[in-house]
Amino acid sequence: TMWMAVHFAEAGLRVNAIAPGFFVTTQNKDLLLDENGNYTARSQKIMEATPMKKFGKPEDLLGALLFLIDESYSSFVTGTVMAVDGGFMAYSGV
Repeated sequence: TMWMAVHFAEAGLRVNAIAPGFFVTTQNKDLLLDENGNYTARSQKIMEATPMKKFGKPEDLLGALLFLIDESYSSFVTGTVMAVDGGFMAYSGV
């Protein structure tokens, strides 16, 4: 995002990304939840490293998306990666 933001800025294009954390989806549900809907061992490890102690829901991405596409709020934002991960990235680096 940084490289592209620098090279496309003069053309008036902003380049940003959203980095989602862990979300339970159809694709990974069997890895994260057992047949009773409880966390698996893998989920427990993820929760230990996620300060908010929960998985994201798809609608949790909407705030970041709406902020980034609305130039009245983010016209001076470019070259960023916005983590929507319940604090996982911030905590895992500590």
